Amino acid sequence: MDDYVRWFAELEKGDTPVAGGKGANLGEMTRAGLPVPPGFVVTAAAYRAFIDQGALRDQIGRRIAEVDIDDRAALDAAAEFIQSRIRDAAMPDVVLRALDAAYGELSRRDGVGEMLVAVRSSATMEDTEQASFAGMNRSFLNVRGGPALAQSVKDVWASLYSPRVIYYRKRLDLGGEPEIAVIVQKMANSAKSGVGFSVDPATGDANRIVIEAAFGLGEVVVGGQVEPDHYEVSKPDLAVTELRVGHKPFMLTCDEAGNNIRVDLPPERADGRVLDDGELHAVAELVRRDEAHYHTPQDVEWAIEDGRTFLVQSRPITTRRVPAEKAAAAPRRVELLHGLNASPGAAVGRVRVIREIADADALLPGEILVAPMTSPDWVPLMRRAAALVTDSGGMTSHAAIVSREMGLPCIVGTRQATAVLKDGMLVTVDATGGTVFEGDSMPSAPPAAPPRPESAAAGVPQRLVTATKLMVNLGEPDKAREVAARHVDGVGLLRAEFMLLSALQGTHPRRLIAEGRSGEFVDRMAEQLRIFAQAFNPRPVIYRSTDFRTNEFRGLAGGEQFEPHEENPMIGLRGAYRYVHDPEPFKCELEVLKRVRQEYSNLHLMLPFVRTGSELHACKRLIDESGLTDQRDFQLWVMAEVPSIAYWLDEYAALGVAGVSIGSNDLTQLVLGLDRDNETLAPIFDERDRAVTGTIQAIITACRRLGLRSSICGQAPSVHPEYAEMLVRFGIDSISVNPDVIEQTRYNVAAAEQRILLDAHRSAAAD
Repeated sequence: MDDYVRWFAELEKGDTPVAGGKGANLGEMTRAGLPVPPGFVVTAAAYRAFIDQGALRDQIGRRIAEVDIDDRAALDAAAEFIQSRIRDAAMPDVVLRALDAAYGELSRRDGVGEMLVAVRSSATMEDTEQASFAGMNRSFLNVRGGPALAQSVKDVWASLYSPRVIYYRKRLDLGGEPEIAVIVQKMANSAKSGVGFSVDPATGDANRIVIEAAFGLGEVVVGGQVEPDHYEVSKPDLAVTELRVGHKPFMLTCDEAGNNIRVDLPPERADGRVLDDGELHAVAELVRRDEAHYHTPQDVEWAIEDGRTFLVQSRPITTRRVPAEKAAAAPRRVELLHGLNASPGAAVGRVRVIREIADADALLPGEILVAPMTSPDWVPLMRRAAALVTDSGGMTSHAAIVSREMGLPCIVGTRQATAVLKDGMLVTVDATGGTVFEGDSMPSAPPAAPPRPESAAAGVPQRLVTATKLMVNLGEPDKAREVAARHVDGVGLLRAEFMLLSALQGTHPRRLIAEGRSGEFVDRMAEQLRIFAQAFNPRPVIYRSTDFRTNEFRGLAGGEQFEPHEENPMIGLRGAYRYVHDPEPFKCELEVLKRVRQEYSNLHLMLPFVRTGSELHACKRLIDESGLTDQRDFQLWVMAEVPSIAYWLDEYAALGVAGVSIGSNDLTQLVLGLDRDNETLAPIFDERDRAVTGTIQAIITACRRLGLRSSICGQAPSVHPEYAEMLVRFGIDSISVNPDVIEQTRYNVAAAEQRILLDAHRSAAAD
């Protein structure tokens, strides 16, 4: 052909500048004799000719240089401007002729008049070490005819300037102009399809091939629309080592008109095995051959059509887990009790049972703190402990949340810790497993660190880049500088309570105000808050104002004078309504923020537990009166903990709210109607319940419609990889987690973005 079109057989893996990463890989696979559906690549030179003819280069460059990528409306407007110019511009005649000739030849080779083809992006930076770019550009399935093909190619070119791609490029400060090639490939109307990994992506086991399969087109697998079959195969001999049949209630297939249609499957097929032994062996053998050719672990997409097995795509596995070293054998362990593994880690020490905070002085540094439960005023005590074990509480209780932030091994919900464990007993707390053992039963060698994402090529930790911002939850000033040095985008939740306890020195704020000592309170709080703002500057720090409940405030000196007794403090006088009911302490907090923001404008305010619009109106008046809203770039955020927020977001946006942070712990308990601190109810406390995720989706969708930023500060994204993927699919802007799971969550988010973006080109027909 010419410079504008290259057949797969004319390409090899070094042709990324010409054909992009995917195109070069398809050429390499074709030349290696691997079965690949036939096709060609519209080269990067064709894209350059198009841009030059339309005089688009300068227009594009100016708009991208000027846009503020953190301004969503401006970013969307710039992307729409550029994309509309590309879609409306004429394709150069020489490129159009080359495209028509290649499409005609491809159709004739298959003996059809006009072949159904897939039109996929192949950017010159995809499938390289910058793997977060993979699949970010558009792709189209079931394209038939020359005019439709030409328009699809232009649409792929336009996708090089989607908001997310522009964001990535500017955030990474990548120089030069982006370029893109386009793959045109025969559509495989597969009877069975799926993905394959030449190493186990969960453990890094290089001797295991992992294959997932479903009926019909592969979109249902990569898009997570069905539960695929899961096969594990020994790489040396291709023996099946594990087989789990998934539930696949439907399949996608292509009709005669080239449309994807859904076909519901009868129960016996939906729950039947997809691949027989011969087909599984054939797929595994292709995965093994593919890895052997590239000399590096591969992630492939495969399809079976008319009894033939094809490789549709192959790319390096750019992130994988490294198998942990096996620890030395541990001595025999006598289990004393078991609970929920709230914060991982292990510690050996003497037990100290503390039933009331008044007995705090009895705890010696390095002892195992055993308590019925903790509350905010226990934080100084927890700092001295080697580990914490409680009778009650769930995974979102105070003890659990604070322990994770401190990095303190913690087991909650044991029900009988204070009865079974006695002062002075030597015990081992295995908080990772949720078990307390008698004596010193630690292994002779320390446990291996949790698996970390690594670069498959270099074998060194990879600094993953994600479009979804990863924030951190904090409250301890002593942790600020240490955490700020890590790979996080700011503080998504700065809890006021830890700082407040220190500033108040155990005294209720109303007593300090009554004694004329509010100035001391402001000075001490400002000193601590300044530490966070300075450490993370210029990254944002979102300060959540005080959200003590009445039972927690009553424990402070003078608390009984100012706090009512409530039967259910969890849904009592707390959050925003407390500021309306008793505004003076809140005014002190506003003065603290105003003072620190005079030095550090990266500090912002978030209101907790906002139930109604009237509360927010009243709080906004107090904030306006403080002068904070007159300061440049000040942002007001609102916590989304009460389901009613889904009905108030329009009014909140009109009041000038900049963002919403979903407090998934409280939101879950209020959607499901259960007490999150009740260990009896712990089995049904599930942030993944569809009522909860449906509420979260509604909130995020409304935020996108209203131009509000959206975040979440629960633990689910760090525990459940599929939760991170769900949030990214919903369009969340940031995820905020505790410091102990920063790396794991970044990995989960990056993997989710990879999966979603790689799926985009296969589900483009549904866009």
